[in-house]
Amino acid sequence: MNKNCFCAADILLPKNQSMEKWAVVACDQFSSQPEYWARVRAATQGVPSSMHMILPEADLGTAREAEETEKINQNMQAYLESGVFTTYRSAYVYVERTLDSGLVRRGLVGMVDLDAYDYTPGSGSAIRATEGTVAARIPPRVRVRKNAPIELPHILMLADDHADLLLTPIAEKKQALDKVYDFDLMEQGGHITGYLVRGSDVTAFDARLSEYAAHIDEKYPDLDGAPMIFAVGDGNHSLATAKECYEQLKRANPGADLSAHPARYALVELENIHDPALAFEPIHRVVANTDPAQLLAALREQACAQTGFPLRWKSGSESGTVYLDPEKSPLAVGVLQKFLDGYLQNHPGTIDYIHDDEVLLSLAGQENTIGFLLPPMEKSQLFRGVIADGVLPRKTFSMGHAREKRYYLEGRAIK
Repeated sequence: MNKNCFCAADILLPKNQSMEKWAVVACDQFSSQPEYWARVRAATQGVPSSMHMILPEADLGTAREAEETEKINQNMQAYLESGVFTTYRSAYVYVERTLDSGLVRRGLVGMVDLDAYDYTPGSGSAIRATEGTVAARIPPRVRVRKNAPIELPHILMLADDHADLLLTPIAEKKQALDKVYDFDLMEQGGHITGYLVRGSDVTAFDARLSEYAAHIDEKYPDLDGAPMIFAVGDGNHSLATAKECYEQLKRANPGADLSAHPARYALVELENIHDPALAFEPIHRVVANTDPAQLLAALREQACAQTGFPLRWKSGSESGTVYLDPEKSPLAVGVLQKFLDGYLQNHPGTIDYIHDDEVLLSLAGQENTIGFLLPPMEKSQLFRGVIADGVLPRKTFSMGHAREKRYYLEGRAIK
């Protein structure tokens, strides 16, 4: 195995199955829309599908949770024993995802070394989380993974590859690669195509990655924080769960050599943050059950300046713009979130996180409510923000709409 923290894996893909029914969207999507998951269950009933190997977050805290968790491991084992999968050894899968916009998002599926990953804020690890990890979200995922013989990834890991050196050479020769899937994703998820990368193409990519990693400390010489090779763009809590399961294994086997254990690694899709098809969308804030005038006055006094990050606000029929002080954080969302966290500790109000501009404006029109429309985060700010601040504020950005999130396709044995 190469010495990079991202490397080829023994990848499982279904054979002789309906791929449209096999692939379902990430479990943390549509958590407030149980009807979405009801449709998916109906569409996949009685056929092999990744639906039968995941627990949607919409089911957390419901009567289904315990029952489904037990079934998941049984279904995984049954799929392994009945020959549902083909194993592609020491390989990557090059992925092209065509979105509704017509743009094509490129990625490479492989595995990361969990010894090189740490989600603790301020970590100096090669791979880091981009958002604060909510401890309460990990145990339900651990219950699914700890006895699971297979993992399915919806994690998107980002490289800060300005020159696009890592993936372009693979894209340019994709016609010479074996195509392992090519189909429309269910529920208006767009189209996806996968190409098998193996042999000399694996060696060539590994060499480019080694060169990329060797010069990573030259990217941000003005920052004091330790350089990082990759950032987790989506699926932070899923990767944190894999890390926790691996750490539990180490604690249960003190002194054992686990360097080659499959639980040391986790399957992810690597993407370039500078890919034009990779959209970063802001997540707005709305505060209800509060005194909007008092909150706005406190914001102006504690977190604003004459110039800085422009922040639009609306409350009832009133609206305006304030300027957040850039001395308080390199990101507008960082200034606002820190203020709101402190303010709501001592004042009434409940905060919610809203993706859509029109939804935010509609909610902000209600009584005793104020909404804030955050500007989009520049992609170049992500690596800088994590290196400088240790972790981005929670709900800083969304990588595309819900249907553009990763669908479960590839798998890997972890037992």
